[in-house]
Amino acid sequence: MGDAPHSESRPLGGFTPVPRGDAHDLAVLFDPILHRVNGGRLGPIEWFRSAHQRGGAATGFSTWTHNGSGPIPVLVKLPVGPAEHNWTCALGACDLGQWGERWSMAIPTPRVIAHGTELGGYDLAWIIEERLAGPHLPQTLDERSGLDLLKAAADFQAAAMKVAPLSPRPASPDWERTLERVRELARAGGFPESQRWNDQVKRVQRALPALRNRWESRPINAWCHGDLHPGNALRRVLSENGDGDPTGRNGCVLVDLALVHSGHWVEDALYLERQYWGHERQLGLKPVPTLARLRRERGLAADDAYGDLAMVRRVLMAASAPVMIEWEGNLKYLHAALEIVERCLPQAAK
Repeated sequence: MGDAPHSESRPLGGFTPVPRGDAHDLAVLFDPILHRVNGGRLGPIEWFRSAHQRGGAATGFSTWTHNGSGPIPVLVKLPVGPAEHNWTCALGACDLGQWGERWSMAIPTPRVIAHGTELGGYDLAWIIEERLAGPHLPQTLDERSGLDLLKAAADFQAAAMKVAPLSPRPASPDWERTLERVRELARAGGFPESQRWNDQVKRVQRALPALRNRWESRPINAWCHGDLHPGNALRRVLSENGDGDPTGRNGCVLVDLALVHSGHWVEDALYLERQYWGHERQLGLKPVPTLARLRRERGLAADDAYGDLAMVRRVLMAASAPVMIEWEGNLKYLHAALEIVERCLPQAAK
């Protein structure tokens, strides 16, 4: 990083714990220190709270001055969690001297201008990255915008494999406890179609040893974004008039890397698919086969057995839906999840 303050870039840990407080209050408190360590290159910061930010960081708009050139619009984040800090900095590394290069504009995550893991002696990670001028992708994805999002996911997965070796197999959820909780709620009549849910989840419980074995024996072959949806994708403006794309990748960039994890690539595709259960017409394409094709085009693995593995994951996620309905769905979503269990379990369990 040509402009990164290297003295501030140390491994997380070993400093005074960050004072307690709201992220916005911390941002205001550390604002003068952040300006000082960046040597006057960082302009005034307009702090706000991002509705899409998973990590709980305060976010602010500002500018960055580089070698007497015009100011670059930037986004400032603090405090940033270890996973998001590490992945954002590793994938977004780009010297400002190469800002306009074709490869730089094709980076599938925000380009990082400066970063650190300490401020004023406190253990506090922060990032200054490019401010992406384009809007979030629309919630209703037509075929083109859905394809752009999945291209960005494939580019992300390809780039992540180059910067870090895959970590060991992650722990699986406690499916037994989750399914039993669904049946408890169903027996209590806690949601519509409760008896139908109780019957179907009972079938899933019988098949669980086979389902769990198939899922837990999956190849660990990708770094998954972990939160793939339109709200976590922005456009990078690639020319002054907003037209043309010298990268061939439509300028779609993935943000919010707090949930990156090792897994099977199909997890990202299914995460996107699941957002539209009950609203499939708003999606515009089939995420799993589309991401498989895009991975192959980039020389990444996508074996022919992915469809069966996706079916297993669908059943496990759909059968768990009633315990998460308060924050990630509605009644139409819940009904669609029940239909997925009924339709997919015979194939997933065979």
